[in-house]
Amino acid sequence: MQQRRFKDVLTIPDRLIQEAERLRAEAKKLPPGIERHELEREARQAETAAHLDQWLKSPGLRSPQ
Repeated sequence: MQQRRFKDVLTIPDRLIQEAERLRAEAKKLPPGIERHELEREARQAETAAHLDQWLKSPGLRSPQ
């Protein structure tokens, strides 16, 4: 029996940015209120995580070899 393996097409930061865009689009459909605020907060968190991932992988943070 062979295992099926899936290769991710998008990187983690790309998926996080895509998720943030989806959440923002969903939030725009809602009237102002708690639900909309929560979706906007989740979108900001996803964008922040994507930026942190890119920052941590930047060449300026690598230790000398």
